[in-house]
Amino acid sequence: MTQSNVKPNVTAFFDEATNTITYVVKDPASESCAIIDSVMDIDYAAGRITFDHADAVIEHVQANGLKVDWLLETHVHADHLSAAPYLQDKLGGKIGIGKNITIVQDTFGKVFNEGTEFARDGSQFDRLLEDGDAIRVGAMQVEIMHTPGHTPACLTFVVGDAAFVGDTLFMPDGGSARADFPGGDAGQLYDSIQRVLGLPDETRLFMCHDYGPNGREIRWETTVADEKAHNVHVGGGTSREDFIAMREARDATLAMPKLIIPSLQVNMRAGQLPPADEDGKTFLKVPVNGL
Repeated sequence: MTQSNVKPNVTAFFDEATNTITYVVKDPASESCAIIDSVMDIDYAAGRITFDHADAVIEHVQANGLKVDWLLETHVHADHLSAAPYLQDKLGGKIGIGKNITIVQDTFGKVFNEGTEFARDGSQFDRLLEDGDAIRVGAMQVEIMHTPGHTPACLTFVVGDAAFVGDTLFMPDGGSARADFPGGDAGQLYDSIQRVLGLPDETRLFMCHDYGPNGREIRWETTVADEKAHNVHVGGGTSREDFIAMREARDATLAMPKLIIPSLQVNMRAGQLPPADEDGKTFLKVPVNGL
């Protein structure tokens, strides 16, 4: 599926507050790059937005003379807020996400009672990507793989010998993502994981999150071969039926992510805050018993 002889340069930025990894993926043949799954900082208790994590990415891009072609989101995250518009303002680039963002917008537009002024057509993003699409970062091709299950709009970005899997997979000792959010589906997740594991064994896989299971140090890079052999949820040939039973039982025990309420409202808007009121004040909603 991919030009595996291309080996993009990957620089990772770990956000300790949300256990999220942002990637700057550089074309080895030019100064062009893409930024995948950026983070905007929030002190939710204080209602305060800051940009320390995004500023570190900006510093790296500028210090290395890079040109940002794309700001890519693997999905609408429920555990951190995207900094894509902030980065776009500072660095340029187009914001891309999966075409099924429209399903997510319709679902959560209702949850948050957004009204008719909230567009549910994905128009907040510069490009809606679908399975089989290809975009370019300099001379490097980014191939789009639709990998739903965690959410309907999840994508994996395949770039040469690397793939950025979002929340579809975790490190082998972390397993897989939950599939119990609205629009999630454990069976779809299993099928998506199998597509990812169908890439060449040597493909480098980059995670969106790592939580250091059992106290190990944080890690975010593995390979298809390692996942196939050792992933605690799907490794060793786990059947679809067994995976669904495990995933649904496990999901029933999980609490909601701490930042799900602000994250969804911001991320379904491509990282923009909700519109300010007539006094210029911005508010986030808390749907009571809505999730």
